[in-house]
Amino acid sequence: MSDLEGEDIVVIGSGFGGLSVACYLADAGADVDVIEKNEQLGGRASVLRKDGFRFDMGPSWYLMPDVFEKFFGDFGRSPEEFYDLERLDPHYRIFFKDGDEVDVPPNVEASKQLFESYEDGAGEALEAYLDEAEYTYDVGMEHFVYEDRSEWSDFLDPSLAKYGQGIDLLGTMQGHVEEYFDHPKLQQIMQYTLVFLGGSPHNTPALYNLMSHVDFNLGVYYPEGGMGGVVDAIVETAEDLGVTFHTDRPATEIKGRAGGFRVETERGGIETDYVVSDADYRHTEMELLPPEKRGFDPEYWDSRTYAPSAFLLYMGVEGELDELAHHTLVLPTDWEQHFDQIFEEPAWPDDPAYYCCVPSKTDDTVAPDGHGNVFVLVPIAPGLDDTPTVRERYRDAVLADLADHTGEDIRDRIVVEESFSVSDFASRYNSTKGTALGMAHTLRQTAAFRPPHRSKEVDGLYFTGSYTTPGIGVPMCLISGEVTAEKVFEDVPA
Repeated sequence: MSDLEGEDIVVIGSGFGGLSVACYLADAGADVDVIEKNEQLGGRASVLRKDGFRFDMGPSWYLMPDVFEKFFGDFGRSPEEFYDLERLDPHYRIFFKDGDEVDVPPNVEASKQLFESYEDGAGEALEAYLDEAEYTYDVGMEHFVYEDRSEWSDFLDPSLAKYGQGIDLLGTMQGHVEEYFDHPKLQQIMQYTLVFLGGSPHNTPALYNLMSHVDFNLGVYYPEGGMGGVVDAIVETAEDLGVTFHTDRPATEIKGRAGGFRVETERGGIETDYVVSDADYRHTEMELLPPEKRGFDPEYWDSRTYAPSAFLLYMGVEGELDELAHHTLVLPTDWEQHFDQIFEEPAWPDDPAYYCCVPSKTDDTVAPDGHGNVFVLVPIAPGLDDTPTVRERYRDAVLADLADHTGEDIRDRIVVEESFSVSDFASRYNSTKGTALGMAHTLRQTAAFRPPHRSKEVDGLYFTGSYTTPGIGVPMCLISGEVTAEKVFEDVPA
């Protein structure tokens, strides 16, 4: 690891990418200041507290526990020092809108029996699919994720031909899943994780079949204290390493180059040697830098495919929520129309596929006694108009749909309610078009096709987070922070 003793570094933004890079830089000896626009740390992993309820406002799935083990282990710590994990059973429940209901169990043998009940031979097909997904995961994590390949020259490595054998690098998830399963519901079960990548079955590369290894083999967990508890653990680790945090301090301008930066904020400027931005990549370039220092022009950003935004409801509910699991998916039997209304012809979905989280099924600290905690997320196109009238209409439609298709009617039992949608993502997180996740993982926006960790125009300015490699998702953003730190280590004179 590089020796950054005596170097000052400002990190803009405290999402998982920003928290991660701050830890790695501070561990190497740098004096690190993290400036955060909002009143709390964690970026999209904010926490809403109201009348005894506690809601994770953003990420709610704890996946890829190996990534968290490695992250904390890099600093001589472990997740167990900060929070306990509970493996969920079922991993999640699915209500199909034709009346069918499925619980996805936490062991593969039971999942094989479930798949076989839908299609002869599907149990063995699942085993073969998961074997391939595990291989893709192992190779991908070692040779394409932790070993960053975000430059075109990285793909000239002759060893890639060996590592890439058996991995579908050019196909789509739709085509890949169809090779194993004919039943449309089984295809949906294998593809639902694409929502974590901000894509659809038709535009996400087949190599992301690795997410099925994450789901079925590695497991779905709930961390004590929710995802907000994970943020607290990383912040404690960072503070122990010497990181200083500043909340309620939006950055307004980045001036200078390596060794002579000044980051202006609404509460005065900070002099620094290097800058890492975990803020929205487009916002950083278009709003914090002058035109001559931008690596990409407006046309570039306008041509990108952005991951969905979301319509979110956070609700405190009186009484039990017997029909819903900790994680519940409500899916139309044909969900192509929903994806089309996100990526092809943007509109509020007529027949939405959506997700419900009920952490109070697992954690009795997130709601008062006798109450439940419900979080509903509908993926929608970024950039949609979400006026109060539109939100109210859609809220009523979603809650009616929930009652019709799950049997859980909460409309007369809601005692606390907040909504969050496109305009809130844009205003709270400076998110381009109000995307909830960043740039989607399409074939043309993966690996070297994503924006670089190093600024193309400003020496000493770096980027981390979901726009960069390896991409979207909490584990990927943690790794992005490590990758960005490595770029800094390579550039700082010994």
